[in-house]
Amino acid sequence: MALSKLAANSFDLTDNYAFTGTTTGATSTQKLFLIKNIDASSSSTVSFVNGSSSVVLDNTYKTYYFKFINLHPSTSQQFEFQGSTNSGSSYGVTITTTGFKAHHTENDSTTTLEYTALQDVAQGTGYQEIFQQVGSDDGENSGSGELWLFNPSSTTFVKHFFSRSSERSPSDHYAISQFGAGYFNTTSAINAIQFRFNSGNIDAGRIALYGIK
Repeated sequence: MALSKLAANSFDLTDNYAFTGTTTGATSTQKLFLIKNIDASSSSTVSFVNGSSSVVLDNTYKTYYFKFINLHPSTSQQFEFQGSTNSGSSYGVTITTTGFKAHHTENDSTTTLEYTALQDVAQGTGYQEIFQQVGSDDGENSGSGELWLFNPSSTTFVKHFFSRSSERSPSDHYAISQFGAGYFNTTSAINAIQFRFNSGNIDAGRIALYGIK
């Protein structure tokens, strides 16, 4: 499987890329299209709403891919998301999720692999965690990761997603790797996704949205 660039720039989240490979003698190509970059700066939330500000979140693509680059909070908080079925008028779709995390301190005092309660939700309507906790120290702490959302415009099936993140926590300087997965339990189309820290602002960082087809 190869990754070939479709645009002239270097890979800085502004390019389109093609995934190419051969299976049982047939060559197939899947393309990764950049839809929108949003650079946060003391932002309380970052929202991607279909049809607003050049955002596409409909049946144009079957898979949507969000990339988080060095998100830095104004206070040490967890990073989270929710979906909307009414173009962002409200965020509170019923979700069921599960997850686990691993962490390791800089001083080697603690190493852990565990289920994380904040990623284990049964039919909840709150925001879902992606990063457990990111420190707010300038020049040190940030979190990066990704969220995959599948066929959000379907009016037949629930909407599956999974996330992965890496962050540096403020206490004892943990390296944390976190995994989450679940589904929006609705057959209505998900047409907006909102991201936030659960308190304070997104002080800095980039969130990029891609479509794959």
